[in-house]
Amino acid sequence: MLSIRLLRTGKKNQPFYRMVVTDKKNPPRGGRFLEIVGFLNPFSKEKQIKADRIKHWLSVGAKPSDTVHNMLVKEKVIEGEKIAMHKEPKKKAIEAKAKASADAKAMADKEAEKVATSAEATASQSQPAPASEESKPAKEDVAKEVASETPVEPEAEFEPKEATPAPGVAQPEPTSSLEDKPGEAEKSE
Repeated sequence: MLSIRLLRTGKKNQPFYRMVVTDKKNPPRGGRFLEIVGFLNPFSKEKQIKADRIKHWLSVGAKPSDTVHNMLVKEKVIEGEKIAMHKEPKKKAIEAKAKASADAKAMADKEAEKVATSAEATASQSQPAPASEESKPAKEDVAKEVASETPVEPEAEFEPKEATPAPGVAQPEPTSSLEDKPGEAEKSE
């Protein structure tokens, strides 16, 4: 995809921009571009834009970057509105996001209440009301009874097994610690 964007050139702290037509995938500071269609010198405020070539590349399908788009609108090469490139302050953006999520949650709660009330209404119409609340056991009491009736199996304890050698592998015979370390045997005597 082709894009029309600015290519920074010039010395350190003295930028000079070329307006170039390049592939979108090329790096912004790379020298690979198809055509130079203008330039911008921010210090001298000098600009040159080749309007006919820009219109040609736009007709071919090149997309201008936001900055180039705003420059072309300002110079009346293309018609349209400028693109807002400034960012919202973080505090306002966070507040707006929080407000939007709170509104969405409130709407979801209202919908859930509507569904619940409609379900209760249909349930009360299809089933007769219970004779009394006292004759019906509470959910908590039923849960306690079920929990007391179910047997609880103790967890199996982990018993480590002795290591068995692989077949065909000889095991060394155990020796006393004093035989292995002759220096320590002399110290103990």
